[in-house]
Amino acid sequence: MQRVTKASVSVNEDVVGNIGRGLVVFLGVAQGDAKEDADYLANKVVNQRVFADEASHFALSALEVRADILVVSQFTLLADSRKGRRPSFTEAAPPDIAEELYGFFVERVRQSGLRVATGLFQEHMLVEIHNDGPVTILLESKTRKQTD
Repeated sequence: MQRVTKASVSVNEDVVGNIGRGLVVFLGVAQGDAKEDADYLANKVVNQRVFADEASHFALSALEVRADILVVSQFTLLADSRKGRRPSFTEAAPPDIAEELYGFFVERVRQSGLRVATGLFQEHMLVEIHNDGPVTILLESKTRKQTD
C-alpha cells in the first residue's frame, strides 16, 4: 500500500482507473488465502493511520480523510527469488481463485464508502504513482493472528 497524491493505471494506453489523494494497493493473493484474509486486509487499508494531521504525524486513516483507493492486482508480490535467477510464483493463488478474492477485496473497500478505482485483472498494466512521502506500508493477512 502506498500513500499517493495521485495515481493512475493504464491498459493499452487507455487509462482504466485513476485517483487523487489516497492509497494505491497492490494486492497479491497467495495459495490458501480466503475471504477472511481479504476482509481483514480491506479493513486494515481503510483504517490504517497513514495520513497527517495538523502536527504532521501518521494520525488519520483513509476513512477519516475521505481518501481515494486504487487497487491493482499484482501476483509478482508472491515471487520467491531465493534460488536461481528467475523468480518462482508457486506461492501465488491460481488465477480463478485470485480473481475472486481480488473482486471480494475491492467490494469490501467500496463498502467503506470511499471512491475506489481498479486496474484490470490479468492484464499488462502501466501504473503511474506519485508516492507521497514516500510512504509504503506492507500489510499481510497471515500475520494477523499474531498481532491482532
